[in-house]
Formats: sequence, structure tokens, C-alpha cells
Amino acid sequence: MTPTLVRQHLPLAGPTPRVDPGARARDWSEIQERMLVPLYEAVYERLDVGPGTRLLALGCGSGLALLMAAARGAAALTGVEPSSPERLALARERLLPKEPGDRSAGGPRGDGGGTRLTDRLPKDVTEKGTRAYDLVTAFEPIGCRAGDADGLGGLLAATTPFVTRGAPVVLVGWGPPERCATSAVLRVAAKLADPLRRGTVRLRPVLRDDLEEVAGRAGLRPDGSGRVACPFGYADVESALKGLLSTGLFDAAVAATDQAQVDKELTEALHPYRRPDGTVWMPNVFRYLIARTP
Repeated sequence: MTPTLVRQHLPLAGPTPRVDPGARARDWSEIQERMLVPLYEAVYERLDVGPGTRLLALGCGSGLALLMAAARGAAALTGVEPSSPERLALARERLLPKEPGDRSAGGPRGDGGGTRLTDRLPKDVTEKGTRAYDLVTAFEPIGCRAGDADGLGGLLAATTPFVTRGAPVVLVGWGPPERCATSAVLRVAAKLADPLRRGTVRLRPVLRDDLEEVAGRAGLRPDGSGRVACPFGYADVESALKGLLSTGLFDAAVAATDQAQVDKELTEALHPYRRPDGTVWMPNVFRYLIARTP
């Protein structure tokens, strides 16, 4: 089974929907996050991730991509997840041994074996536990909604002091809408949220050079790219709803209408992708860019 939609954490002008962040994070971890596994595998294979690799993962979610790098023998792993303490806590469960008395969901922490999870970048290269990285990943896809790359260029530029010269930095973007079945489902979020006139999920055409523009703003040099098929597959419609809602993409729609209305319209939008056995299958293609640090 392949997993997950991309989450956007853009500011909302009004009150946020009443949701259980812990439950959403668990749905993300158990259903959605694995949707990009083919992408992780393709990138790691192309860049020969293995023993000796020192990886910095921006937007590490609940740690699945880091876990896969660890399985390949990566020597040092650091995951940064500033937007969701709940997902970071799940990453800790996956990657770090439990320490009695430690109740923190954020902040840097190491296990003595080269794994580190944090809600922020280190302040400077001399901070305790900081290492020089030879690979940076930003696996959360961009390029489908207006503003979804805001701030990414600055974040990438901020990693430069911690990365070896010429190290690869991986950026990911959505493919063309005609090759991403999930685009039709995302239009439900845009339509229902429209009364708020916030533009938080406004769709826009995917541009060929989206990733290159972000890399350029960060002072990175493009050095190759690729495309990977990442179908979104779910056991049933209920699982699809949980997975899609866990991305946060539909929060504005819930605020503008209600949960029942969003569930109803999402179920209708998923109908063309239901198989006779009840599973849901949506083909998608994602593009990744490999850029190099100066």
C-alpha cells in the first residue's frame, strides 16, 4: 500500500477547525505518510544513501523517510519538523529509544547513535550535537497551491552552514494536474473554502521551473532531476478520508462549512477512483530536483 498527501501549513485569518491534533498526526503516520515511499526510495537509490551518509531532513513528518535512510545504514540523521509537535513526537517513538522523564515533544535530542530530532534548525555550527551534513531533503511536495513554497528558500539557505560544500539538496514538486489524480480531490478543498476568501488552498497551474526557482532563491545550483510515480492507495473510502484530512489541506473547508459537508463532498470526489473491491487508487506523478550547495 502506498501513502500520503502533502500538507500545507499556511496562516489562516480566522479560527482554526476543532480537530484532535494527536489523532490527525496518527492518521498521517499510519495512512498518509507512506504515499511517497516510491519517491524516497528513488532519491536514496540515486544518491547512494547508505553507511556514512549524514542526512538533514526538513519537514521530517513522523519520521518514515528517516527510518528508511536508517535502514540503508545512514550514519547520522537529523529531522526538523517545526509545524507539528504531534508528528515530531511520533518520529521520536519510531527513531529514538525512550528516556524516563523526557516529556518534550520538541527541541533537539540525540540518542548517542547519530539520530537527532528537533523542531528547529541548530542556532550555529558549534551547537552541541551538530554535525556537517552531506545530504539535505525537503520531501514535502510544492507547486500545486499558491504560496506552498513560501519560506522554503529561506529555510534551505539557513542550512548552508551545516552542510558540506557541493552536497545535494533534494526538492520535490507535484507533477502536472493531468498526471495527478489527487488534483481533482484537492479542488473540493478550494471550492468549499472559497467563502472565506483566504486563498489558503487556491490551486494554480504547476510550472516547469517551480523547483528551480526555489533552489535559485536559496543560492543552490540545479544538478539533475527525475520523476516518480506515487499512487495514493487506501483500503477503503473511510481510510482515504482520514488520510486526506490528516494533511491539513481541508481545514479551511471545514471551517467554512462543517465536517459532514467536507466528508460528503470528498466521498463524492473519490468515487471515480474506487475499485470494485472497495479500495481507492489515485495515480500521481511527482518530480524531484537535485541541487548543490555552493
